[in-house]
Formats: sequence, C-alpha cells, structure tokens
Amino acid sequence: MKEKNRLKEITSLSDIKNKRILYIATKNADYLRITQEIRILRENGNEVTEIVSPSKSYPKRLSYVYRELWRANMNDFDMTFLGFAPQLVMPVFGMKLRKKPLMIDFFISMHDTLCCDRKKFRPNGIAGKLLHRIDRRTLKGVDKAICDTNTHGEYFCREFGFPAEKMITLYLEADSSIYYPRKAASHGAFTVLYFGSVLPLQGVPVILKAIDILKYENNLRFVFIGPLGDNPKKGENITEYIDWLPQEQLAERIADADLCLAGHFSSDIMKAKRTIPGKAYIYRAMNKPMILGENMATHELYSDKQDGIYFVKMGDPVALAEMILRIKKETENEKNC
Repeated sequence: MKEKNRLKEITSLSDIKNKRILYIATKNADYLRITQEIRILRENGNEVTEIVSPSKSYPKRLSYVYRELWRANMNDFDMTFLGFAPQLVMPVFGMKLRKKPLMIDFFISMHDTLCCDRKKFRPNGIAGKLLHRIDRRTLKGVDKAICDTNTHGEYFCREFGFPAEKMITLYLEADSSIYYPRKAASHGAFTVLYFGSVLPLQGVPVILKAIDILKYENNLRFVFIGPLGDNPKKGENITEYIDWLPQEQLAERIADADLCLAGHFSSDIMKAKRTIPGKAYIYRAMNKPMILGENMATHELYSDKQDGIYFVKMGDPVALAEMILRIKKETENEKNC
C-alpha cells in the first residue's frame, strides 16, 4: 500500500523515478507513443523491462505479449505501465497486473472509436454495450491513467466513471530524428499539403470540397497523401494524389509545402473535437504554417496569436477554402515586399 500511495502523488511521467518498471504494449515497438513513454521513463532513472513486439502482425504481437506476461514474475518489478490498447490485455491479465501499482495509457476508448468514430457498431447495440463495459472495466482499479488531451481525459472520466485526479495528460510529440525544419524546394505555385489515414474524424470530405472550390485558382497546388478509398478525387488539375509515403519521404514533402492542413475537420464526430491530430505535432516540429479545426482540444496547445497557426470552423469547406486563399495572399504579399 505504501507504493500505491506514492503513485497518488504522480502528476506526470517525469514524477516516476528510480523504479523497476514492467512496460507492456500491444502496438508495434517503434510506434511513437510507445517510444515517447519509454524514453521519458528511462530519462528519470527507471529500469524499464519491455514486453513489446516488433512484429507487423497484430495477432502475432498480441500472442507475444500474452506469452511473455504469463511468464513474468511481478515480484521483479515496483510497478507496471500498460501502454497502447490496455483493453486487449486487462481482461486476461488484470488480476496479475494489479498486484503492483498500475498505470495505463488510455489513449483510445474502444467504444468511442468503433461505435462513434468509425461506426462499426451501434453504440447501444450488444457489441457497443460490450465495448463500453470493457472500457469501464479496464479503468477500474487502475492507479493512474494517461490520456492525450485534457478534453479527452475529461470525457473518459465522465463516460466511464474514472476519478479525475487519477487522469494525467501526456501530449503527443513528433519524431525529431525525422521531422525537423529544413530548406524547402521551390515549386512556383503556392503548395498546400495534407496527409492522413483518411479516418472519418479527420474530415477528408471537407478537404476535398475545399479543393473543389479552389480548383480554378491560379498559382495554387495541393498535395494529398493518403488512401482515399471511396472518396472521389477533386480538383485533379491542381492536386497530386499519393496513396502512401515512407516517413522520410513524407518529411521532405512537408518541408516543400507552403501550408499544411492539420484538422480535424469533421464536425459530426465528437472525438474529433476532443483530440489534437498527430500531424499537428509534426507540422509544428518542422515550423510549417498549419490550419487546425477549432475546438477545445486544439486550443490547449495552440493559439492564433502564434506565428503560423490558423483556425477554421470544423465541417465547413467554404471556411477552409477562404482561409487557404487568405494565407496564400498574405504569403505572396510578404514575398513581394
């Protein structure tokens, strides 16, 4: 109990020092959130033992984690940190993991993501209710939980009955070995870039409609990087569409852009209003001007008083198109001065 009482005083990962920590995650080992957490823990003198698989296959990673956790002796550790997707581990090993002070990264809610964001199940259907129960039971008995924004954390606490004093916000960060400021190549036309996995909350239809509005604009080009799927391409005369790029090539494309679209731009999905898009951290790390969807989460870190930060109403392609034109005009005027 003495160890658990010490966890109550932790308000950030940097407060955890000189402990033997068992770190577990079902996501691939090079996932940015995982490397971020392990780096912070090790920087503070902790001895971190990892149960994380490098496999690209989720079933293989999960099998590896289960096997290694079954073998793990909890007496060898002072505390446990359960990283990405704890919902996949807690139902099987919750009893074992709670033998030591336990912190989890509640980065996503299974119920919110699969029912409200991606709409795979009805929120009040059998599957939806089961996912909600798994989320709630994952948080039950946990000493501390990590989330990605204050707004998201408040939602998790309210929705799943988790004590607010146990929730800690850890904002994402860009990989500085890949994403850093560099000289841009000149393409002549004002270049606007977007990249993403085209998830519903990102609001890709809003971006495509804005492109369509601007398809006859002079001295303007778009670069859209992401798998469009059933989304129809717009403004092909001014837009370069790319399905996927390795991170190093993506960084070069970002460096060449005059303006980057961060989002989230969907106004229909509540999760979009509670989170800061990961690409925003990348654009900021590279000192690129960016447009954000205006919500409480994005305002936790960013303000339009900061250079290169612009906000638009979410779900409004006309407002997005107008903001792109405004920034284009301002940039051209600066170059002509």
